[in-house]
Amino acid sequence: MHSSPRYGITIPFDGISLPDHREWFSKLVDLGYTDVWSAEVDGVDGFTPLTLAAAWEPRLNLGVAIIPAFTRGPALLAQTIAGLAEAAPGRFTFGLGASSQVIVERWNGIAFDAPFQRVKDTLAFLRLALSGEKVDFESPSFTVRGFKLARPVEVQPELFVAALRPQMLRLATAQGDGAILNWLSAEDVRTVVDVVGTEAPLTARIFVLPTEDKDLARFVGRRMITAYLNVEAYAQFHRWLGRGAALEPMWEAWAAGDRKKALEVIPDEVVDSLIINGSYAECREQIDRYVENGVSIPNLAIIPVNIDLEEALTQLSPSVR
Repeated sequence: MHSSPRYGITIPFDGISLPDHREWFSKLVDLGYTDVWSAEVDGVDGFTPLTLAAAWEPRLNLGVAIIPAFTRGPALLAQTIAGLAEAAPGRFTFGLGASSQVIVERWNGIAFDAPFQRVKDTLAFLRLALSGEKVDFESPSFTVRGFKLARPVEVQPELFVAALRPQMLRLATAQGDGAILNWLSAEDVRTVVDVVGTEAPLTARIFVLPTEDKDLARFVGRRMITAYLNVEAYAQFHRWLGRGAALEPMWEAWAAGDRKKALEVIPDEVVDSLIINGSYAECREQIDRYVENGVSIPNLAIIPVNIDLEEALTQLSPSVR
């Protein structure tokens, strides 16, 4: 059995309709998975898959990693969290994050101003609103007058914060209930733990492509890395982690508009450290290292390239350990 008491998977699965997830949720529990974690980027929203899971499989813990602090008004965000907390009492973890300029500004037409402050203010407001009290809240990011939830939250959900660097990491563990990590290696987890301490709850999305075809894994991995790590927040994160020299050629080529070169100059070792690949046994060993280094809730994101989903879920699950 895996050494972590909780073991998660990212949903929804590509190529499977939301109604068809009902049977998959039951399979996940039977395989030993304890958590399903959604996201909110450019697919379905972060709450709908969890609402279905809450109704269909009461044995699963639910989490969202993450909901942007900008794209819903504070009161609507509190209402949505309260609804899912009522649907799955004691089983829901809400993940709040800054998101990115692309998602907030380009796609949603909302100014991406002072992201750390917006996350900090939103977290403080949610604590008050979810407690059920009438809230008058004034902050640098927004002002709320006279809001009160009409349906009190009986079991308070955990509020995690997506964090990439020390300031946000400290906020996540000092004022939040834990930190959400993304796009880091198992060894990078130690750098995070040096900031937050060994007792801080940490969940990490771990990208897994179970294939022994290294060329395929690195081809897919390079495309994923250029899509994410050219976003400024992630670039700064990897500079902080000490990966700046390895990725500088990619950033320079990307900035110059040379997408082909940007892909080519990413070192193999960077791809292999950020995208778990290899045999199922090798993948399991690499996932275990995240837990050994401080991740309390591993959240696998299986990359659906040339794999059988049921086989991958089975072979990567706690049931085979």
